[in-house]
Amino acid sequence: MLGREGIRLVVSAHEVLDGTALGASVAVNGACLTVVERADDRLAFDLGSETVARTTLGELGDGDLVNLERPLRLGGLVGGHLVQGHVDGVGVVGAMTIEGETARLRIEWRAASLGALLIPQGSVAVDGVSLTVAALDSTTFDVMLIPHTLAQTNLRALKAGRRVNLEMDMIGKYVQRFLAVGGRSS
Repeated sequence: MLGREGIRLVVSAHEVLDGTALGASVAVNGACLTVVERADDRLAFDLGSETVARTTLGELGDGDLVNLERPLRLGGLVGGHLVQGHVDGVGVVGAMTIEGETARLRIEWRAASLGALLIPQGSVAVDGVSLTVAALDSTTFDVMLIPHTLAQTNLRALKAGRRVNLEMDMIGKYVQRFLAVGGRSS
């Protein structure tokens, strides 16, 4: 849960507090931020104008749930895909359909550059949650949410029309850039 104090984002935190010091990086809904204040039950982050322009963090209000994640420690296990906390764009929830104990989440993207970075069965992070693309068409993609993801993230509360942060697969971004510069290594 969070509160807003000007450009300062204040997040109620418990598990993520352990081992998190001033100056540490923590991803909030998939956007890597720097801890500028730490208390017994909360973390605070200052939001720059670039972060507000590129993410949905400026739209958050008091009481909104957010996903928090500390950075990967080198030498640790890697589950899911490599997520840097660098939001590539914003998507809009088209629908959340409950299918038994799971849910199908449909996301629409508006920036054409994002579509080239999505592939069927590829990786995408939605509000910082690493997921697999289950279906893909020209302007939308679907992901499936298992019971654990629904229970442990804020994705369970998403409704049609809600904007979400998207981070595309890092390897795909490097391949796209390499091809854009004509495969030159210099």
